[in-house]
Amino acid sequence: MPSLNPKTYEPTSPTRVAFLGLGVMGCPMAGHLALAGHDVTVYNRSAAKAEAFVAEFAAQGVRHAATPREAAQGAEFVFCCVGNDDDLRAVVLGAALPGGQRGGDGALAGMAPGTVFVDHTTASADVARELHALAQAQGVAFVDAPVSGGQAGAQNGLLTVMCGGEAAAFDRVKPVALAFSRAFTLMGGSGAGQLTKMVNQICIAGLVQGLSEAVAFGQHAGLDMKQVLEVIGKGAAQSWQLDHRGQTMVDDRFDFGFAVDWMRKDLGLVLDEAKRNGSRLPVTALVDQFYADIQTLGGGRWDTSSLVRRLR
Repeated sequence: MPSLNPKTYEPTSPTRVAFLGLGVMGCPMAGHLALAGHDVTVYNRSAAKAEAFVAEFAAQGVRHAATPREAAQGAEFVFCCVGNDDDLRAVVLGAALPGGQRGGDGALAGMAPGTVFVDHTTASADVARELHALAQAQGVAFVDAPVSGGQAGAQNGLLTVMCGGEAAAFDRVKPVALAFSRAFTLMGGSGAGQLTKMVNQICIAGLVQGLSEAVAFGQHAGLDMKQVLEVIGKGAAQSWQLDHRGQTMVDDRFDFGFAVDWMRKDLGLVLDEAKRNGSRLPVTALVDQFYADIQTLGGGRWDTSSLVRRLR
């Protein structure tokens, strides 16, 4: 189980919530909800992980359910953080069956009118709009709310959350979601949260590649790169990536952070959306291929800063 760093939670009325997906991000997010005093029921595809979570938060009275539908029943807010579009459809609509049908174990089947579903998966804007429409037809609100801040942000309860959906649903869920976030912002209608996350990933791809080239160049030039990064980090070259990944890139350490496999999934969403809206993303497309090189080197689970490995 990922370690959790409790924080000072803003006072809010305890409410009944469900959390679907207890991965590297979802587990600490759900933990913060429990520590903030909410009545939490969790679901995870691997029951063993859900049982371990319940044991860790036994003092908070956390429960686990066998299906997303059971977890969602009676909840005012249902939070979700899974892997991709297909995983998201499975937990919301039920497992895929032959002939294009869905099983009856999806969360939407257990949600009463007025419930708010908040999806923290980094997924496509299309699936957000699709599920928003299906939820709306049932009287349920759907907010797409991908996050930024990585595993450390989730553990510290300091994620940045970019939301798309109706303002009324956003306003209702924000006080609860601040248990695991420091910024929870409505960006526009359905899909706007996912599109904002794509902008975020475009920025990161270019920044990490630039930082990789700078580190490799400095090392080839014989500079003390830790000193160089300390100096230029006080000027116009400063960035989160430089501050938090520059030193570890110099040390050739990548066994932490946001995995290359996840970044390639995200950049695939970005490039697909760019084809639809006519954007030109030459640098992003190139960096995506550089990440494919890292996967070939066996670095699919390395941090995204491992791009520098290509240059050594």
